[in-house]
Order: sequence, then C-alpha cells, then structure tokens
Amino acid sequence: MKKSLSATIRDLNADEVSIEVNFLRGLPRINLVGLASSEVKESVERVRSAISESGFRLPPKVITINLSPSEIKKSGSHFDLGIALLIAMFDDDEVDFSDWHIFGELGLDGSVKDSNAIFPAILSLKRENKIKKVLIPKASVSKVSQIPDIEIYGVGTIAEAVDHFKGIVTLKPTIGNELSSESMKIFEKSFHFIREFPLDFDQVFGQNVAKRASTIAVSGLHNMILEGSPGSGKSMIAKRLQYVLPPLQKDEILDIAKFEALNGENPNFLPKRPFRSPHHTASKGSIFGGGTRTAKIGEVSMANSGILFFDELPHFTKQILEAMREPLQDYSILISRVNSKIEYPADFLFVGAMNPCPCGYLMSKTKSCRCTDYEIRKYQNILSEPFWDRIDLYVAMDEVSPEDKGGITSNEIFGKMLEAFYKQIERGQTKLNGRLDERDLEQFSRISERGLEVLKRGSERFGLSLRGMNKVKKVARTIADLDSAKDIEKSHILEAFSYRRRNSS
Repeated sequence: MKKSLSATIRDLNADEVSIEVNFLRGLPRINLVGLASSEVKESVERVRSAISESGFRLPPKVITINLSPSEIKKSGSHFDLGIALLIAMFDDDEVDFSDWHIFGELGLDGSVKDSNAIFPAILSLKRENKIKKVLIPKASVSKVSQIPDIEIYGVGTIAEAVDHFKGIVTLKPTIGNELSSESMKIFEKSFHFIREFPLDFDQVFGQNVAKRASTIAVSGLHNMILEGSPGSGKSMIAKRLQYVLPPLQKDEILDIAKFEALNGENPNFLPKRPFRSPHHTASKGSIFGGGTRTAKIGEVSMANSGILFFDELPHFTKQILEAMREPLQDYSILISRVNSKIEYPADFLFVGAMNPCPCGYLMSKTKSCRCTDYEIRKYQNILSEPFWDRIDLYVAMDEVSPEDKGGITSNEIFGKMLEAFYKQIERGQTKLNGRLDERDLEQFSRISERGLEVLKRGSERFGLSLRGMNKVKKVARTIADLDSAKDIEKSHILEAFSYRRRNSS
C-alpha cells in the first residue's frame, strides 16, 4: 500500500486527509472510497486520462483508493495529483510520500492546475504545525509562498512530479516571499500598509465635521453612521475610508487572502483591508452566511478586518438590521444548520449612510420635505435603539454650499491615523480602541477628574446605557491619541459626546 497526505476544507479550516492506494489481483478497475463528494469521485476519470496521456501505464489490477478518515466529507479537485502519483509509481517501493502534502487538479493531458482550496488548506495546516513540505501546481506557488517556513515544490505536469521523486530531476524549493509594501515596526512587530488614494477626501467639498469623524473612525475602528440630504457626500466619504484604514500584520493579510480564496476570488496579498457594500435588496443569507445544508461565508465575514458599508441603511429589512446587533457586539456570527454549526469572524468597521426621511430633504434649508409626520416616524423607527447603541459616531451632514472647498486630503488623514495607531500599539494594546473590552478600557483609558465629571453629566443627559458610556470612553481615547494626549481630558469627552445621536423622541 502506498500513502500520501492532503487536506480537505471543512467550514473555514482544513482537515488533514491521508490518501491510501492499494493494488490487488482481479479484474482491472478503480474504486474510490472515503465519503468523497462528486468532484472528488470525478477525479478517477481525470487521473486515468492524465496517467495515460503522460506515458505511464495503469497497473492491470483492482486499484482501491481510500481517503481517510472516512467520517469526514471530502471535497475539492486537488486530490488528483496525490492519487495519480501513487498509481503512476505503483512499482517503485523506494519512494516514500508519507511526509509530503500533495495538492493539485489534473487536466486530461496530465497538466497540473491550481484550485481555490489549495492556499487556504495549506495555511490552515501550517497554523496547526502539521505541514513541512508541499508539492503543488506551479500556478499555486506565488500564493502559497506567502506562507512562511514551508518547503514548496511546484510542478507543471504529473511527469515532472514523477521525475522529481525518481531522482531524474531535482526541483528546488521556493522560498517564501517577503511583502514589498511599506511598513512600520513596533516592538519587533511589522505592520504593513499602502499609501495610495485612488479616491481622495479632498474631492469631498465641505463636510469638515464628517471628515473629522472619519479620521476618528479609522484611527480606532469606531462604527459610524452618516445622515444627510441626497448629494451631501455620505457615500463619497464612506468609499474613501477604505484607503485610510490601519496597517495590517502578515497573519491578518493571510487571513484576508484565505477568505477571498474560499469565496472564489483570487487573493492579491496586498496590505489592504476589504471593503464590502451589499445592496439593500440582498438576502439575509447572503449578508450573514448560510445555506440549506452547509454554511457559506456571508458579507459580514468577508468584511472581517475591513469595512462593511450599508448605503440607504433604512431600506435594509428590519430582520437584517436587528440581526446585525450580534456581529456589532460580539465581532462574530454563529451560523447553525442541521448538518453544521460554525462561527465566522465578523470584526469589521461598520459604516451606514441614510437620508433623514423618505424624500431625503427633512434636514435641507433650501428644499421642502414632502413627507408626512407618520412617514418620517416610520422611516426613522426602522433603526431600533439597541442598534443605535452599538454605533460610536453619528454625523449629521452639513448643507452643501457652492463656497465649500476640498480641505483635508486622504494622505493627511492617513498620517494622523498612523500616529494614533502607533500610540495604541506602543501603549501595549493588542486591539484598537474601538475593540477594547471593559478590562482593557479601564487599563488604557485614564480620564482626568474634570473629564469624569463631564462624562457623568453627559451620560445622565443622554440617558446612556453602560455600553453607550463605554462607547464614549473609547471614542474619547481615540480623540486623545489624535491629540497626542496621554490622558483623556474634558475636551476629548465633550467631542466624543458631540458624535452621540440625540433621541428624536
């Protein structure tokens, strides 16, 4: 019996799979067992053709292929190469595949192809210290080489792989690539970023309050809602936030790439946080993830480490908006189905944009609102108070004026964010201000006596919950960081309160 290793993706992680092939006397045929999905079962025909087209012969025996452990459902086309190698080298007892993890889909001509499951599977195994060297398609090398401390061997055909194991040719392992982007080091940790601004804040005229709030939001990862008349610049500001977000560590970049690969996208491994903006007609399953039998990744998880932007916020269904309370509070989402239960990470910066009323002109000084009081109340009541309680920053957009100028640029906002980011990490925080729990908030957010007085009076005036008070403290901590202040002062608390939404009732 011959044996090699591979893996199958289950939910977000990979399970190691042992490929075992046995050869017995009998009428020649190939049997595949081990709870294989349809695409894995189809590998039999791909392997048969690839071996024949590559000049090798199938042994005239009963070939039994077992994918172990049998209780785990196997999926993906990347088992082809491992199966084909064990069959093509059936008469070579000197080759030991037992410490090789082999991935690759086969073409009918014997070529080895990439698949979306290869990178996330190898990354998952590496984080569990289960993998040392891999044989993969050449097309996968550029992606897998981003994972450190793995010997990577790339092949273009099955014949090339056979020649390597027989010693006819010697493949040189690929060394992992270092990120070439700009970075900053804090306590021996590297944080990577890109200083590029395809959309710039100086293209948004006026709206100085919203731009200040945006600087605070990206510096501490604070959830924000922009409310204003049509054309005031709400969506323009939201779309520019993605280019001024905090730097990323290598593991975070790999996690983003992993989610992209699992979603069928081609990861680019750039230190750029994701930006997801689902339409308000999107289904609940597409936003949160799900499926009839197996759970699929939704928009809230694809936005992990980045921005989730809801434009026309009140037009999302009440069911979706209320379900958003879980990821906004816990930074994860639990999807339960009969056959699977999985918790997806959902740690994103939430940004919402909304009109003040159905016609959009309730806050306008130049245009008349056409809505009735009932329509306005119904529109505004779509967002519940528990939902609002999870929002750090509320901004009422200014009226647009012909005299408005561009003002602050994205590069200036990005520079301020980097300074605040450095202070947070240098202070010993493992999370940015918007993600601090109660214990960390107490440790890192020292407030002056006058600041505490203002906090107490403001909390009573606004009728804040404990969560709301903590939101004010977190925002004030970020404002203090932007001002290079060690402690939170009265002015920081006052500004934080200015971004709290006042209950319309």
